[in-house]
Amino acid sequence: MEQLNRIELRGIVGNSNVRTVGDRKTARFSLATDYVYKGKNGDPVIETSWHSVQAWEGKNIPDVSLIEKGMGVYVVGRYRVQKYQTQDGVDKTSYEVMADKVTILEERPVIQSNR
Repeated sequence: MEQLNRIELRGIVGNSNVRTVGDRKTARFSLATDYVYKGKNGDPVIETSWHSVQAWEGKNIPDVSLIEKGMGVYVVGRYRVQKYQTQDGVDKTSYEVMADKVTILEERPVIQSNR
């Protein structure tokens, strides 16, 4: 059986943090995606999900310092779950998307008032 761990997201960047590790840049950013459906009364309901994304600059990823709040991006990658324990002994789990490809959809950030 072939296993598959692939995720595709298109959304709006929330916050973005770029740093240099060794000789490469990496960006960690939040990405909002909306799912729209009709509620019981027929009115549209918008359900926003936030995703944590990590992107390492490279072949399929542009200069990660270009990724800014409010910008539309398309991300292809894999889903990663990490379990760890805090210094207080509390078990924690983090979920993130490890990007293999990031495409910037808009050149300038678009600030939306509903986020």
